[in-house]
Amino acid sequence: MDIFEPCIIKSFKHDGHMHRLWQQNWIVPSHLLIQEHQEEAVIVLINRQTPIQESDGKQWVSRVPAVSFFIPGQWFNVVALLEAGGVRYYCNIASPPYLQGGILTYIDYDLDVIRTADGNRYIVDQDEFEQHKQQYHYPKSVLLKVREGMNELLGRVERGSSPFSDKTAIAYYEQWLSSCEEVKE
Repeated sequence: MDIFEPCIIKSFKHDGHMHRLWQQNWIVPSHLLIQEHQEEAVIVLINRQTPIQESDGKQWVSRVPAVSFFIPGQWFNVVALLEAGGVRYYCNIASPPYLQGGILTYIDYDLDVIRTADGNRYIVDQDEFEQHKQQYHYPKSVLLKVREGMNELLGRVERGSSPFSDKTAIAYYEQWLSSCEEVKE
């Protein structure tokens, strides 16, 4: 039986205040990762109906299963949302992930890229980024990393390269589901 370890995801804003907290996620064991993900040391997390807490204290529960991809050193992360109409990717421009003691953290820099199930892509929340750039006084070094992260992310979206593989995201989710069923038996 493969062990999927629990993990909490915490995102913060540049000034250090909490942005959002995903309370129930499961780390895909490294030996179950595809070769490409092993080579990049990708941290893959699965969740389904996870409680989510917003910075204002509001709580809600996610409606669709998700497979999240965090790549060390990259200024973005990718969430594959496994919806009835296909896989939609919600991508955050964010600081590289930090994983310690079952808690994964990163700083969210507002800009998001959505790749729909039919392959269209949209850059969203540019106004929020501009507002926070002023409010939090993003240094030039952060602005450079944000731009580099966006360019790398858009390149991967255009090429359909890792982690943009519906088949792989679904396979990770199905492996996790199978492990949940094994535990119940």
